[in-house]
Amino acid sequence: MPARQPSKPRARRPRSEARPYHHGDLRRVLIDAALQLAEEGAEVSVREAARRAAVSPGAPFRHFPNRDALMAAVAAEAQRRFRTEIEAALDEAPAADPLLRFRAFGLAYLRWAMRNPAHFEIISTGRYFARGSSPELTRDNAELIALTEQMLSGAAAQGLLRSADLKRIQIAGRALVYGFARMNLDGHFPRWGVGEGEIERTAEEVIDLFITGIARR
Repeated sequence: MPARQPSKPRARRPRSEARPYHHGDLRRVLIDAALQLAEEGAEVSVREAARRAAVSPGAPFRHFPNRDALMAAVAAEAQRRFRTEIEAALDEAPAADPLLRFRAFGLAYLRWAMRNPAHFEIISTGRYFARGSSPELTRDNAELIALTEQMLSGAAAQGLLRSADLKRIQIAGRALVYGFARMNLDGHFPRWGVGEGEIERTAEEVIDLFITGIARR
């Protein structure tokens, strides 16, 4: 009778399969997952972000105790990307011409909002999180407002503006870019005869019309 062959030891599952995967930077992964959900128009929640990030449902709550905390962090990230776009545009604008820099700021705002509609929606409305819950976002908004004030003050000092009421110019400029971006986000342009491929060119023309209106001739 042949000798009985010793049974082979059962192969162990790889360590990566034996326990849930843990991300090195879970906070960053969750923020990116929530941004992706928002871009897709899906409902954003801490648990859904965890599912998208492939981590256990309870893991995210160490970083974000609730949806509001997660969305505040998402808004701060969207704002950081927006700020990067603004700074890149201003780097290319002539340093000695504050009015052209103001124009570059407005164009960068619109281009970013049109190319990143979900990010724009997150940082421009209170739909996703309670306003004031992100000190980082509040501080960054204040810095951007101060930057536009500085550009307009410089333009006024050089005699480039028709009006000395810089606050109203600033508010009008904000209303223009915000309103244009909302019109695009809400799908208004087709009814105004502006096709999909014409929106960015129209944005540039609208900005130029505004700059012409505030500039001293």
